[in-house]
Amino acid sequence: MKSLAELKEIRDKMKNTMNVRDDSGNKIRVVVGMATCGIAAGARPVLNGFTDEVAKRNLDNVTVGQTGCIGICQYEPVVEVYTPNGEKTTYVKMTADKVAKIVNDHLVNGNVVIEYTIGDLTK
Repeated sequence: MKSLAELKEIRDKMKNTMNVRDDSGNKIRVVVGMATCGIAAGARPVLNGFTDEVAKRNLDNVTVGQTGCIGICQYEPVVEVYTPNGEKTTYVKMTADKVAKIVNDHLVNGNVVIEYTIGDLTK
């Protein structure tokens, strides 16, 4: 990023691809930790990967958003997936390469990708 205009362009692009205000109870929410710790660890490509993959697949039942520090900085980038039934899955040490598998397996087919979760990492 080299200018304020470029930053605004990125913001406008993200606003158009992210439906963060629609928190109706029947949607899956994907939340990417975008505090300085997450960004430094590579969260921006992860966020972009989720927004692109969700848009590419026309997943109207999924919203993608961002949040500040989730509190587990040593595991950044962190992504949390909230399902309509209230379950939360925390994916850690995320990369853009892992996004398509999570979208396909978890968001589309309802199968948590266990090997990317915090529970699997801390075993």
